[in-house]
Amino acid sequence: MQIAFQMDPIGEVDIAADSSFRLAEEAQNRGHNLFFYGPDQLAYQDGRITARGQDFKVQRVMGNAAKLGEIREVDLLTFDVIWLRQDPPFDMNYITSTHLLDRIKEDVLVVNDPFWVRNFPEKLLVLDLEEFIPPTAISRDLHILQTFKARYEDIIVKPLYGNGGAGVLRLSAADRNLAAIHEMFTTFSREPLIVQKFLPEVARGDKRIILVDGLAVGAINRVPDAGETRSNLHVGGRAEKVELTDRDHEICEALSPLLQQRGQIFVGIDVIGDYLTEINITSPTGIQELERFNHINVAGMIWDRIEDKVKY
Repeated sequence: MQIAFQMDPIGEVDIAADSSFRLAEEAQNRGHNLFFYGPDQLAYQDGRITARGQDFKVQRVMGNAAKLGEIREVDLLTFDVIWLRQDPPFDMNYITSTHLLDRIKEDVLVVNDPFWVRNFPEKLLVLDLEEFIPPTAISRDLHILQTFKARYEDIIVKPLYGNGGAGVLRLSAADRNLAAIHEMFTTFSREPLIVQKFLPEVARGDKRIILVDGLAVGAINRVPDAGETRSNLHVGGRAEKVELTDRDHEICEALSPLLQQRGQIFVGIDVIGDYLTEINITSPTGIQELERFNHINVAGMIWDRIEDKVKY
């Protein structure tokens, strides 16, 4: 198959952790042809959706993850699969790319489906499973945020479209900085804030569960560093082996039909204690850590589903 990756620079990724690298590596091992382009090189031209990029082959060489060919322009209708894998910010540039890819998804398999990536970003899709999420409010209205804090006292505040733990703050019961934080965020951004009741279980870890076409295939536990609320691996959290609980399976079973109906093949959900906190569909991670802990080929499972869908 002809596979295109729309993502951040492939040659600069961490070969030991990056999920896009692992997906490309598995595709290469299966004999598929790989093409890379950045989101800024995606274009609409005279009725065609095009991209300027490079053929590539991945290699497990630290600091030099890919061998790139000459830059060329391609019509994306000539590909079998397009991976939408650039990292957020989930801004108008990101949203525009999903609109452009929407125009060809009936003829090319786009993973994950760009319509639903655009319409249900991570922190909003969880609202479809309200019975599984912690107490939550989303607003730019300071009064609403203050009312929420008065009710739950110890809370988490974060930008609605943030990623990777950026801007995530904990305000304890005695903290009086909510108004200042609101002022800071709303000065440089028009996006709302999301506030949730703080879950003390996060000290034992924030579980990342990976689902392939709606089926949970395993999880890793991300434990925050001492003195840190965030458990994201790139801010110091450490990954540990963990098993799925009955509650985890209950959450995944409730979520599975929604993901399958909306073309979300590779998804990572975050669970703290008994609560679902995020559904990551834009550029989920965790494949390589799960493969090492559980000795399974998660990337292979994903490609099995994609190859079946392309054949169908």
